[in-house]
Formats: sequence, structure tokens, C-alpha cells
Amino acid sequence: MLIIAGTHSGCGKSTVVLGLLAALKFSGHDVQPFKAGPDFIDTGLHSMIAGRPSRNLDLWMCGVDYVRECVRRHCAGAGLAVTEGVMGFFDGGERSTAALAKALGTKNIVLVVDAGGMGESAGAIIRGFNSEGGIRGVIFNRVAGAGHYEKLKSACRGVEVLGYLPRDAGYSISARHLGLTVAEERPISEEALQLLAEAVIRHIDIKRVRELAETAKDGKTCSPALESPENEPGSTVNIAVARDRAFCFYYEDNLDMLRDAGARILPFSPLSDGGLPADADAVYLGGGYPELYARELCENESMTASIRNWAEAWGPVFAECGGFMYLGEGIRSGYSGEDIMEGGEFFPLCGVLPMVTGIMQHTGETVKGRPSLGYREAVFSEDCMLGGKNARLRGHEFHYSQVLEIKDGKPGVRFNVFGEADRGEMDKKMEIKIKTKKSSALYKSTLAGYTHFHFGSNPRAAENMVRSIRRSKKERKG
Repeated sequence: MLIIAGTHSGCGKSTVVLGLLAALKFSGHDVQPFKAGPDFIDTGLHSMIAGRPSRNLDLWMCGVDYVRECVRRHCAGAGLAVTEGVMGFFDGGERSTAALAKALGTKNIVLVVDAGGMGESAGAIIRGFNSEGGIRGVIFNRVAGAGHYEKLKSACRGVEVLGYLPRDAGYSISARHLGLTVAEERPISEEALQLLAEAVIRHIDIKRVRELAETAKDGKTCSPALESPENEPGSTVNIAVARDRAFCFYYEDNLDMLRDAGARILPFSPLSDGGLPADADAVYLGGGYPELYARELCENESMTASIRNWAEAWGPVFAECGGFMYLGEGIRSGYSGEDIMEGGEFFPLCGVLPMVTGIMQHTGETVKGRPSLGYREAVFSEDCMLGGKNARLRGHEFHYSQVLEIKDGKPGVRFNVFGEADRGEMDKKMEIKIKTKKSSALYKSTLAGYTHFHFGSNPRAAENMVRSIRRSKKERKG
């Protein structure tokens, strides 16, 4: 396995990884991508290029054993594996790329250095990162030309220089308030991708990259396989999963664990479909960008009515972040910090939950306001489809919206069901903020909240969800 690390966020890790994936894919190699940490957008772009679902490797959410097994399981059948790091190499302490490399027992780490405006000083930076001997190679980004590259290369001692990417906007990827534009919107054209792959092949030692990425050389990644639950014969349940430009943030492992527990995944589009799949037994609304598509979602009244009627009839619904917003009375645009801005619009949506959410004021691609960002650990305040009271589940939040208003008069709705976890020694050491506000709700058979849970933190969550859906299916038929 090859891990692509960076000196800091924004140094070009994603561009380098996407270029390597494209070059390896175009060369006929089957490569399994991974992403350190909880990010959805990078994994979506990896998957688009590699043709295999990218997997998140998060030590805090899932633990060492699960992460190792995830690598072992998904490298099977792929000769190469490339992992994109998170932030700077050491950033995050026990959640860092360095900690992940140690947990996986791999020393095939390549550091990406942004060389824009830099010459021989790059050598000092590399020596600092390699003070403990953990860096195998380096790739420079934003290099002005061959002369600039020679200066950079001559400054490196004790680390193999694998090449560089030149300054070239021809393969840039557009971004917005949560990061890069998502794969479902095709943010990089085939022509730009070809340019990027050609730049990698021309300027980076792709043969050496391929050697470092070989999965057969990995050590600790081969741990004992985790057992899959045994399913009752003929007990498959159908879960309708929202997948389009507005809803595209899912941990692929969650979907796999649901399948292992006895679920069949039925993709549907809240943007373009007229209603839920006819044979659905439950609905899973993931995160994404509903705020950018609020008008289209609002105008698809047959879909919002279909979901509202399903939820009111006790049909099981699980919703995360963007899905949580979609279930509300609507989204108010023009929200900025604490004030409702004049001229803002209100877009009515499903109306399952009696709340209004708001987004920060946009100016082009700029968003005013601070995001809600960080790891979360839920301790459920009552029984729900993912577990019983006091069951724990870990996840992550990243959103600019928030609940602006709770409307009275709808009985049976309980907010903040995710509770608040005590901060244990592990959490104190990593300085993780675990908090909840008006960020989750339980109503009939609907469970929703801002947190994106990773079922790898509690494998029984997927089994509980499928078991709950199966029970609901029998009750509604009976």
C-alpha cells in the first residue's frame, strides 16, 4: 500500500492522488483507493476515477482492528492500493496520517510538498518531516518548470524524489464551502483528467509508484477476518438509498454492512424520481448539498409527499445531515450567522420533522459563518433503529446549516436523541469536542440527525437497523 501524505491541508494531496489513480487506471492497473479520516468528497472522486468504491480509514471512529480488516478485505482482488492522507502528515495526533501508517504497518509513505514560491528551502522541510525516518519519497506540486525542479531535487537528501506536478490550471478541480465539488457533478472533465494523467506519467516515476502501491508487500493489514452476521433465509429487506447530486455522502462500508446484515440497496433520486421505489421497506437519506438544490427538491412535490406519507405511516427512515434537513418543514436561504437576511427564500420540503433549517449567506463560492465540524459520539437517550438506550455510535459532522426554528404542535417528536457522550481518556488526549445541540430527532420510525455515523464503530448498528426494518415490515403487512 502507498500512502500519500502532505505537509499541510491544501498542499495538493488530492490532485496528486487523483492523478496517480488516473494514470494507474489508464495503464490497465486495478487500484483500490482509501481515504484517511472521515471525508466523503475525496472518496467520491477516488471512486469516480478508480472504478472501485473508495473506503474511509478512521482510527477514532472505527478502531485499529476494523481499519486493518477494511484494508485486508478491500485490497483482495486489487494488486495496488493508494491511500490519501488527511491534513498534514502529523496533524491530528492519534487520528493522523502518521498514526494510520503505523497502525497498518506500512512505510511506503510519499510526502507531497507545495513548491510554489520555494527553492532549496524545501530540503529543510523534508528533513524535518523525515526526522524519524518515516518518509519513503517526495512529490513536489506547483513546480514552475524543469529548472525549478532541479533546484528542489538537489536540496533533498536521504529521501527519494519521485517527481513533480507542474503549475497548470488545466486540471484544477472546483471547490465550494464543504470542500471540492462532488463526483456526482463531474467536477473534472475527461479531457482535464487525461491532462492530469499525462502530467503524472510525464513528470512522476509511475513505475516506482506502482512498486510502492503493491498490496502484497503490506504487513499488519492482514488481520483475521471479521465475521459477517448470519441472515434468516428469505429475510432480505429493501432499503431505498437517496443517491444523486443533492444526496451523495455515504460511508460505503455502512452500505456493505447493511447488505451483510440482509439488506438490498435500491438507489433513487429525490431530485428526479416521482416517488419512493414501490418495493422499499425503508428509506436512507444521506448527506450532501440539499441547500444547493433546494428549489429543485421543493418543486418535486410528488417525492416530498411520498416521503412524508411513508414516514407518517410509520415507515422506517434513517437520515443524516442533508437528509435531516430534507425531512424538515423546509430550508431558508439567506441565513447568515444569527440573522435572517432580507430577501431570503423559503423552500418547503418533506415536513416530517417540525423544524426549519438555514444555510449561511453565499457570495459566489464564499460562505459567511463558521461550520459545525468535528467528531461526535452518540449515546442514545432511548431505543431506536440503530440500538437500544445508552448504545454508543461514533461519527462526524461538517455542515454550515443549523436548525433555526422548532415548530410546536406536532406530538411524538423528540429532539436530541443522540444524547451527549462523556469524554473518556482517549477523547481528552485527542482534544475532541463531543457535543450536541438541536441536531437529532426521533419521530415514529424516523431517526435523523446531523451526524454521519460510521457503523464500523459499532457493527451491531447495521444488524439492529435491518432487524428493525424487518420487524416493521412484518407489522405493516400484518
